[in-house]
Amino acid sequence: MLKLLQVNIFLTIYLGLTTLALSPMQVSAQANAQLGEAMAVKTITTLDVPRYLGTWYEIAKFPNWFQKKCTSNTKAIYSTKMDGNLQVLNSCQIANGETSQAIGAARQIGAPGSPKLQVRFAPEWLSFLPFVWGDYWIIDLDAQYQLAAVSDPQREYLWVLSRTPQIDPKVYSDLLQRLKQQQFDVSKLELTPQKN
Repeated sequence: MLKLLQVNIFLTIYLGLTTLALSPMQVSAQANAQLGEAMAVKTITTLDVPRYLGTWYEIAKFPNWFQKKCTSNTKAIYSTKMDGNLQVLNSCQIANGETSQAIGAARQIGAPGSPKLQVRFAPEWLSFLPFVWGDYWIIDLDAQYQLAAVSDPQREYLWVLSRTPQIDPKVYSDLLQRLKQQQFDVSKLELTPQKN
């Protein structure tokens, strides 16, 4: 009987400590979930795709491996394909002065006005593979469709795009403030030379 009582006391203490140990972990998990929601990347409300088509000049970007060879004059031209999706023609000048180009495709995710797109530069026959598509979320866009910021849910990538090769420094500064409010480390942005 004494041994049974000792076992019960031990189990009560053990289970009590386990519960105490789990409670802070559960609280921490809840806090992290709430923090994650608060820090989630926010897109614009809706995107009018026809207005977004055309040429966009890269003003700045987070450095990335696939644009490593680009030295200047980076731009993207968006147009409609026969299937209703978008064609993307990216180009930039490389160190030897030549122009490098990549043709890709883009598709909207969700409703017709969704600002969440996915892009791929892999061959079309690989388009059924989910990992060849990258997130392209429009997170900032002025009412005139002249200045845009594009990223992804993890904030791994960031591009500032403009309809013109140069933009007003005040407009750029205001955009940086909005990006900071979205928890982007704007100090990582690298300006893109746009030469005539």
